[in-house]
Amino acid sequence: MKTSIYNYFAETVERFEEKIAVVEGDQSWTFRQLQEATHVMAGALLQIVTPPNAVIAVLLRKSFNAVVSDLAITGIGCVYMNLDIKSPAARIMQILDVIAPSIVITDAQGLQMLSKICNSTIKIINVDDIQLDEIDGVGNPGESRLGLLIDTDPYCIINTSGSTGIPKGVVLNHRSFVDFMDWSADELNVNGSEVIGSLSPIIFDIFSYELCMLIFKGSTICLIDERLAPYPAKILEVLEKNRVSYIFWVPTIMVNIANMGLLEKFSLSDLKVVWFAGEVFPTAHFNKWFDRLPDVRFVNLYGPIEITLDCTFYPISKRIPDDQPIPMGHPCTNTALLVINEDGTETLDGQIGELYVRGTSLAMGYYNNPEQTARAFIQNPLNKKYPETIYKTGDLVMRQEGLYHFKGRADTMIKHLGYRIELADIEHAILCSVAAVRNVCVVYSQNNKEIVAYCELQENLTIQSFRAVMGQKLPLYMIPSRLEEVEQMPMNANGKIDRLHFKRMLAEPSK
Repeated sequence: MKTSIYNYFAETVERFEEKIAVVEGDQSWTFRQLQEATHVMAGALLQIVTPPNAVIAVLLRKSFNAVVSDLAITGIGCVYMNLDIKSPAARIMQILDVIAPSIVITDAQGLQMLSKICNSTIKIINVDDIQLDEIDGVGNPGESRLGLLIDTDPYCIINTSGSTGIPKGVVLNHRSFVDFMDWSADELNVNGSEVIGSLSPIIFDIFSYELCMLIFKGSTICLIDERLAPYPAKILEVLEKNRVSYIFWVPTIMVNIANMGLLEKFSLSDLKVVWFAGEVFPTAHFNKWFDRLPDVRFVNLYGPIEITLDCTFYPISKRIPDDQPIPMGHPCTNTALLVINEDGTETLDGQIGELYVRGTSLAMGYYNNPEQTARAFIQNPLNKKYPETIYKTGDLVMRQEGLYHFKGRADTMIKHLGYRIELADIEHAILCSVAAVRNVCVVYSQNNKEIVAYCELQENLTIQSFRAVMGQKLPLYMIPSRLEEVEQMPMNANGKIDRLHFKRMLAEPSK
């Protein structure tokens, strides 16, 4: 095994130098052109003296320049941290204060933001001032630095959504990505033939994995403009135009595509593999994809940001009834799952407990945050014989007949009218039963002791008809007492429904 991920890139370029590596709009670059641009950027970075394993931030829109920046940072033995150019300045400032990167790579748009929030000690490189198409042919100027690394040195930092406070910087190392790439090649046949429809923002761990598919296997990345996110039909046009064969998306956009009937309007004949992760995919909406694209291989994956990509997978080979959730599946290689009761013992089959993860997929912890690291990355309570760090996910799962099943979050398990209720179960029942509901977020008001359903609707729906339908699916104590319509679900930085937004709304005093 090679120590640095960048060493794999050099070999891939030699094999596929004239193959298209990156597509952005009407432009494309071969692997050789991508490598040359990376060397130019690496040279610019090395003009600012920075030690190996230093963190370099990238504040750019999703683009060829962002891909080059991440590769160049890896190529000089440093650690990349991608930031969201669309984030509020206050959030960017919070992250920069905690991580304190050596350099920020940005452009004119990012410079405007940084001028308002950064002190003069932060070194900035304006990518607009660098001629990335200049071919020098001298090779990677950071080559000698790669020999100073070991496989457990940091590769990248992915920031959490920060929905409960200041974002935490999750540190992931080279070894864990190599391990996941080996597994995905062996188990799920990632082989370099993929044309990736890259929809995730650069701050997502999915984007880092897509970058690894390019680096390790020679897959082509088709960058989908982030401004197309509100226009699913235009996204599907990009897939058709570029003959995309592989997508790895968060289910929210896939739910919207199914709701809008767009699968019937596009052939997507080149699409061969669909992975999804990040949140529960309502089965009724998934089945619209499954029925429409019978030759596609669908895989459900699960893993929090503190795991390198994902730790469980479930290839879906047959239709799942609409009222049954899609299983989390089996652990990935070199990963073990523990499901632990409140009393600290391991659960039996059919019992719900909190999920803990151990193995090489674990993050190294949170950057510059030992207190939060100590809370989440703990000693295995079932192992008293030697030090063994495991990650406490906060997710509730159940193991049954060899498969793991997601049952919700520990922080969304409520007690109402004397009953323990998982809010995700209510959301699933609504989406499977109420045709008028396009998307839903169910929240509990502690003040009023009531369950509230916030819904995106595709047709009018009264609370009376809503409750009548739900009365056939759920016991009375689980049926929401209020139905609130929202035009569009708010999303957090990680592309998931911003549940905290609705909790804050319920906490505000009535006017």
